[in-house]
Amino acid sequence: MHLSIIVPAFNEERLITHCLDSIAESLAANQKPGFTAEVIVVDNNSTDKTAKLAKRAGAKVVFEPINQIGRARNAGAAVATGDWLLFVDADSLLNPGMVADILKMIETRKYVGCGSVMHMPNLPWWGAAVMHLWTITSVLCRWASGALVVCRADAFREVGGFNQDLFAADEIDLSRLLKKWGRKHGLKFTILTRHPLVTSPRKVQLYTGRELASQMLNVFLSPRRALQDKKKLPIWYDGRR
Repeated sequence: MHLSIIVPAFNEERLITHCLDSIAESLAANQKPGFTAEVIVVDNNSTDKTAKLAKRAGAKVVFEPINQIGRARNAGAAVATGDWLLFVDADSLLNPGMVADILKMIETRKYVGCGSVMHMPNLPWWGAAVMHLWTITSVLCRWASGALVVCRADAFREVGGFNQDLFAADEIDLSRLLKKWGRKHGLKFTILTRHPLVTSPRKVQLYTGRELASQMLNVFLSPRRALQDKKKLPIWYDGRR
């Protein structure tokens, strides 16, 4: 089994090395006969040292000039050689237990893919409440968080990958498509819960509660219009780091 780990990255010089170190540690802890992996970082038009640091860490680096998360993920998948794809955000950290659970899931041959619950450290009370609500929703609906999506490469390509009409929530759209593909092939899509993905709480630190609430309200009131317009999604695209 060959796993392609794809890391979309836009101006992530502060965190990319930590992410790649966590990947290397997790892979080293799960070495086994017949298991190989590659790491691909997609430089999504960065203006900092993201690409240089990724190359220094030994990752394969590809360039995607249009700043869009789904497009960056698709660019990584386009050059991936694995029969399974693992997408993880550059501000997140894999851990050996999670990778072990992913490999066990793959080895059962019963799944088309998975997501994971997340842990964001140092959240204010309202941030923790929102994260708890998302965790319940993610597990019940089997919606992957964009911070981590794992799937069979053939299924990913057959459903068309991440929807490039969307500038956010494309992971939920992909989860829906993978579940549909899985049902046709007798396979399940699940959310792993034993070893949460640690991901950065920086949006809560960089934006006020009012800014975050306003963004979420705009998406809730007009999801199609908001999710298809980058200008209406500043929390994802204004470049604050």
